[in-house]
Amino acid sequence: MILEPIRPRLVLVTTPLSDENAEARLRAALGAGDVASVLIDPAGREGPAYQAYAEALVPIIQEAGAAALVVDDTRVLGRSKADGLHLTEGRVEALAEAVERFAPKSIVGGSGFETRHDALEAGEALPDYLFFGRFGGDREPEIHRKSLALAAWWAEIVELPCILMAGQDVERLDEAAETGAEFVALSAAVFGDDVDPAAAVARANAIFDAYFERVAA
Repeated sequence: MILEPIRPRLVLVTTPLSDENAEARLRAALGAGDVASVLIDPAGREGPAYQAYAEALVPIIQEAGAAALVVDDTRVLGRSKADGLHLTEGRVEALAEAVERFAPKSIVGGSGFETRHDALEAGEALPDYLFFGRFGGDREPEIHRKSLALAAWWAEIVELPCILMAGQDVERLDEAAETGAEFVALSAAVFGDDVDPAAAVARANAIFDAYFERVAA
């Protein structure tokens, strides 16, 4: 049970964005409502290709008032002037090293911790957040059951914020909000084929607003 209802904030994950339309679609999404941060997924890009991709997107994200986080590449973190680093490999040692090296100047978070034990160990490294779910794992309309359960358990007992990866159906975001997760991530639900990014972000925020008004009343 959530003792103190919260209004989750939206996090975007760029996985489905192609190089050709990334900037325009990202601008549309960011201009449509509250977004706390954007995780810039390399999604197969390596080296110079990922650096160029991140350098193009970071200023757009920051100009919109959101935090730009690069994924799994410390060199790109510095060169792109991003706000933080996200590690996906699920290794406590690597996360702890990144926290020691980059925090508090940069935001540091991680994913890949898929059991309660691993999540608690990762939390002891004191990152800024943990992320439950996988990039590209939002293949279904609904939220992955395991991620949903981990986020609900974490939010109830741990003060460290978490991000829950939602599914492709924006209309199911009430279920994400009910976990008590401080942040809910959308990827294909905003950037997938035939999706209007602005409409999706606006709808997500409307759902979060309505949820909070209902539970806080």
